[in-house]
Amino acid sequence: MQSAAKHLARVIELPTQARCFAALCMTAFPADQNPNMTEQEVNSLVAKLPVLKAEIAKVIVGQENVLDEVLVALLAGGHALLEGVPGLAKTLLVRTLAAATDLPFRRIQFTPDLMPTDILGTEVLEEDHGTGHRSFKFNQGPIFASLVLADEINRTPPKTQAALLEAMQEGHVTYAGTEHALPKPFFLLATQNPIEQSGTYPLPEAQLDRFLLYVRIGYPTADEELAVLRGTTGAAGQQVQPVLGGADIRQLQQLVRQVSLSPELMDFVNRLVRATRPATSEVKFIKDYGRWGAGPRAGQALILCAKARALLHGRFAATLDDVRTLAPPVLRHRVLLNFNAEAENLTADDAVAELLKAVKV
Repeated sequence: MQSAAKHLARVIELPTQARCFAALCMTAFPADQNPNMTEQEVNSLVAKLPVLKAEIAKVIVGQENVLDEVLVALLAGGHALLEGVPGLAKTLLVRTLAAATDLPFRRIQFTPDLMPTDILGTEVLEEDHGTGHRSFKFNQGPIFASLVLADEINRTPPKTQAALLEAMQEGHVTYAGTEHALPKPFFLLATQNPIEQSGTYPLPEAQLDRFLLYVRIGYPTADEELAVLRGTTGAAGQQVQPVLGGADIRQLQQLVRQVSLSPELMDFVNRLVRATRPATSEVKFIKDYGRWGAGPRAGQALILCAKARALLHGRFAATLDDVRTLAPPVLRHRVLLNFNAEAENLTADDAVAELLKAVKV
């Protein structure tokens, strides 16, 4: 009891935010899953997140919302799909994230002739020169890295795109009947050009659903573009220093799941996701233009992303703003519209905006 009292006294002396994270660390985990972190270690770890953003900002000018969404996907333990026209620094963003997190990084350039074995790996026949014994050995493909960039994923046919499904959902790949575990953490960032660009293959719905977030990247503002021109046409820019490692990210992913979310917000997320389904929705836009709604995975994704955004901003409780901010990237690839919507040039983002207006907390 004396020891516990002394420990509590130390916690009480901390600033309010520090006490919140200390309590989060000390009480949130079951005994067999305790991360064994002191309150100082928790605060030190969470304090690295703004430093991480600052390091990436040395190279990536503007695009703060995009960077936030990518980091949310990483902290929530999911994967992200980045879409934008060529030249908007999608690949550079992923490379910079790899440098700032010090994670093993591999890049896969998706082309029309790419094969599944080019991603997953293949078995080769090896011979022991001493005994003459021959055996098959599995040579790991580029998917076996903690941070994988699937560059221009919609430039390759669906058969090859499908090779990522098991890796994204299960955290392992199966070859010749044998499972091969992927490293942890495992974070896949895919980039694609808009579908209206020539030479692209639309991602199937089953694979789109594996992406926690669908992040759209737009053109920079005039000031941001001017800063890009200044920073990339002169002397060499600043070097990005590693801020987090794999162990840090795994601990942060554990902490995200312990961030609190009120029952009212949980109910709001549930009703929001259910309102995307045309057969049962009471939202007029969805009734008129919806073809297919989001499944339960969308609700799980939105809750985890809201918690991750809260932690990213130094909070231990998710808010309505977290949920509303992340609803578009969570839902835009899970809500399919009908031909009437296409004829009227309406998009899934329009549907999400109408849902957020119609569904009240």
